[in-house]
Amino acid sequence: MATDTKDAKDVKDVKDETPADTRDALEVLESEAKEWEKASQTTATPNYTNIYTPNSDAEIDRILKAFRLDAYSVLGLKPGVTESDIKIAYRKKSLLIHPDKTKNPLAPEAFDRLKKAQTELMEEKHRKNLDEAIADARMLLIRENKWTVDSPELKTAEFEKKWQEKTKFVLIENEQRRRRQLKAQMQEEGREQRKADEEAEQRKRKRQHEEDWEKTRDQRIDSWRAFQKGKSGDSDKKKKKKLKPIG
Repeated sequence: MATDTKDAKDVKDVKDETPADTRDALEVLESEAKEWEKASQTTATPNYTNIYTPNSDAEIDRILKAFRLDAYSVLGLKPGVTESDIKIAYRKKSLLIHPDKTKNPLAPEAFDRLKKAQTELMEEKHRKNLDEAIADARMLLIRENKWTVDSPELKTAEFEKKWQEKTKFVLIENEQRRRRQLKAQMQEEGREQRKADEEAEQRKRKRQHEEDWEKTRDQRIDSWRAFQKGKSGDSDKKKKKKLKPIG
């Protein structure tokens, strides 16, 4: 019960901080999640993707065909499900397709994708970004078709299909934006690193110059003394040349 209370508080906090149109989409996700959870509890062995238990080959094929940027799709879950649902679904599917449990050569790849999807959904920031992308896709569809949140078209299977496609579009755009930002960040970090390297090299050359200068100190002093001595000898010779004979 404590967990349910915390989940309810989290949902309320999200609603309070979210714009009205996006909030409507989040409410739909929340509602669908509740219906999904209710349906799963009607059977003795909950299944989060199908009304039947798939065999390993069918599940491997489904995972590999799922849109990999959508962790919900890879795990066969509806957005808005609880962490408990995620863990149960992952445990069940991972046992079904584990490379040690099946001879399917594609099992390792499918298992890796399943594990990555579970890790992403258990990471709060990533899951929040995914939920926002799915909600954004819904609102984009509504605006593009000039519907309202109460339009009957939103309750059709056709809308669900279009929503899935729009979600892919939004997730791809988000990923491309993330990569551009990462590239720009790396370039900036590269410039900063080159600048730091150049400054470090300048300091190194300066230290080396000072060390070399100090090492030749005695030599320079001896050279200066020799120069001064030679200069003094030349002065004595000039004085002798200036002497004139008497008479």
